[in-house]
Amino acid sequence: MPAHTVSPGVRLATMVLVAVAACASALAATPRTESDDSDTPSWRSVVDKFAQEHFHNPAWGYSHSKRDYQLARELAAADRVKLDDDVLYAAAYLHDMAAFEPWQKSGVDHADEAAAIVDTILKNTGFPMKKIEAVRGAIRTHMYDRAPAGPEALYLHDADALDWLGAIGVARILGLVDPKGGNPTGPEAVIMLDSYLAKVPARVLSPAGKARVPERQEQLAAFLRQLRQQSENLRLL
Repeated sequence: MPAHTVSPGVRLATMVLVAVAACASALAATPRTESDDSDTPSWRSVVDKFAQEHFHNPAWGYSHSKRDYQLARELAAADRVKLDDDVLYAAAYLHDMAAFEPWQKSGVDHADEAAAIVDTILKNTGFPMKKIEAVRGAIRTHMYDRAPAGPEALYLHDADALDWLGAIGVARILGLVDPKGGNPTGPEAVIMLDSYLAKVPARVLSPAGKARVPERQEQLAAFLRQLRQQSENLRLL
C-alpha cells in the first residue's frame, strides 16, 4: 500500500476520535448552573424546610402536611391512579399555610387564601411553575366539604378528610385544648370530634379512601363512646 494512502477504516476511526475530543472540550467549557450544583437544595427540600419552620400547630401543622402527602400517594396507588407528584407534594405541604401568620387573612377561608398566594412560596425554588394552577386547585378544595377536580385534588382532599378521623383525628383535636381554660375547652373539643364523625365519612370520595373510612370511623366513635362512659361530666377534661 502506498505510504500516502489511508484506509477507510483508519479514516473513520480518526473522525470518531476527533468528534469525541470536541464534545469533551465543549462540555468542559460549559459554565455550571444552579441545577448542575449538587449543593443547591431541590425545591422539595426548600418547601419541606419552610413547612417545618413555619407550620406549628397540633392539628394542622407540619406533621399533618406530611401525612396528607403520604396518605394521598397510598390511596392513589391503591386505586392505580397516576398522580403528578410535583403538584401533590407542593399542595400537600402548603395547603394550610394561610392558617398561619403572616399569611392568614381575616374574613377569607384559609384554603382560598393559600391557593391565591402559594406561588409566592414556590417561585424561585425550582418548582415547575407551569404546574402552579393545578397546585392552586388542589389547595382550594382540600377541605372535606369542598368538591375536588382532578386526581391530585381528589387524593389530597380524601387524605385530609381521613386525617380528621381515627386515633389521629382524636389526637389532633385534643391537642388544641387550652390547658388554661381558653378555647377550645375539653367539652368544645368533644363537640368538634362529634361534628367530624357526623360529617366527614360521607365526604371521602375515592374508592381507596372509602375503603379506609369504616376503620377510622369506628376508632373515633369508640373513643367518644368510652369517653362518655367514663366521664359523667365532660368539664373534667
